[in-house]
Amino acid sequence: MKKIIVNDAFQQNYVYFLTEKVGSNYDPDFRPELSPKQLLELGVFGGKYFSDYPKEFPKDWFINAKLSLEKNPNVNYFKVNASQSLLFWKKKGWIHPNDPRGWFQWYCRYYMGRRSIDDERQIKRWKAMRRHVTQLKHNCAKGDLSCRPRQRQALLHWAYDSRKL
Repeated sequence: MKKIIVNDAFQQNYVYFLTEKVGSNYDPDFRPELSPKQLLELGVFGGKYFSDYPKEFPKDWFINAKLSLEKNPNVNYFKVNASQSLLFWKKKGWIHPNDPRGWFQWYCRYYMGRRSIDDERQIKRWKAMRRHVTQLKHNCAKGDLSCRPRQRQALLHWAYDSRKL
């Protein structure tokens, strides 16, 4: 078990423990198709999400990451804006105090081996995104990446590889 202490723009002296091996021992209902590093390299959240390079995550995640100091849709894989603001997420009640940046922060920490009281809720939210996979399959020709780019980008944000649909 490894102890992590977070001191960044969003959290001060937040402590958590890594109790699982990196990228393993997931809940059986949680099967993300892309790792956090892959998502950062593809381009997600307009590049803004981790533009401060949080020290709690491996440096190699950021070597080829597409980041931007300002939210920039052109940094996204599908070159579209497909996310709401952090303020919107807070108003919806989607932000847990342990992960003040939201779902992707939760996923990064889960991927690294943290397990928390918010896992069940976040996995349910991840599973709910599956409806967008179904919509793409019903409305787009397989491999037509120009079909529904916002929906495809949103799926990338949730670690579904929408490039394969």
